[in-house]
Amino acid sequence: MGSSDMADTTISKGFTDRMRRFFDSDIWYSFRRSPVAIVSTGITLVFFLAAAFAPIVAPHNPFDLAAIDIMDSNLPPAWDEFEGDTRFLIGTDDQGRDVLSTIIYGSRISLVVGFASVAFSLVLGVALGLISGYVGGRLDAFIMRVADVQLSFPAILIALLIDGVARSVMPRELHADLAFYVLIFAIGISGWVQYARTVRGSAMVEKSKEYVQAARVIGIRRGTILVRHILPNVTGPVLVIATIHLAIAIITEATLSFLGVGVPPTTPSLGTLIRIGNDFLFSGEWWITIFPGIALVVLVLAVNLMGDWLRDALNPKLR
Repeated sequence: MGSSDMADTTISKGFTDRMRRFFDSDIWYSFRRSPVAIVSTGITLVFFLAAAFAPIVAPHNPFDLAAIDIMDSNLPPAWDEFEGDTRFLIGTDDQGRDVLSTIIYGSRISLVVGFASVAFSLVLGVALGLISGYVGGRLDAFIMRVADVQLSFPAILIALLIDGVARSVMPRELHADLAFYVLIFAIGISGWVQYARTVRGSAMVEKSKEYVQAARVIGIRRGTILVRHILPNVTGPVLVIATIHLAIAIITEATLSFLGVGVPPTTPSLGTLIRIGNDFLFSGEWWITIFPGIALVVLVLAVNLMGDWLRDALNPKLR
């Protein structure tokens, strides 16, 4: 047997061992015993897969101007016996776009913004929390006072403020191109406090334990201690916060887009679709806003329920 075959065998065996440990773990056992966790995870996966493979899953491409006919605008759902069209299962919007397809593509925008902003908040909050809890002193006091000040403002207000400042500073011709990134930064910077406060508390507890003191004695650098020794012990609470924060980030993005300060109107995020449909709600075209609203509620509810289960599964007091 060659060296490459031995390496492949070792990798395969390691993967098999990890999978076996996972399926024997308490988390997998808790997941199998929770119908709410199974259903919420299934719904979340459906949204993720539909968003990831939107060009394949969506019946129509809402960005293909050649395939959009303005004569198909404001068509009711297909089950309407008078004006329904079987080509458009849940109707069309004011531009003739298939509502189902715009929801699928809109979910992609909402999920990308949600994941990116959560990742930004997580990295910033965990880094500041580790530094604050481990170093202490004036630096700890300064970071926590900044966090206290930010907690006194609603997250949506902070996001609106950052978005407004960015729009006033950037040239007008760059607004549409950079709106996506500004939105991620605005939502992300408004959510780092929960990570920082949680990680700070855990870091203060861990730094006084014997294994950290032993690492100091043998000369391991401070950054290595934070990353290799303290950080793995705070991943559980951080993972739970990130799951719940994802739902909050999706709601915040939808709110900002609904208010007209999120992604451009030509980009079909769920918030933009609800705002566009709201203009036609009282004229009888209820499906334009109702179905994107239902999709948003179902997605956020599924993520929240999954986060609640994960919080209970990782709580050693409930095992």
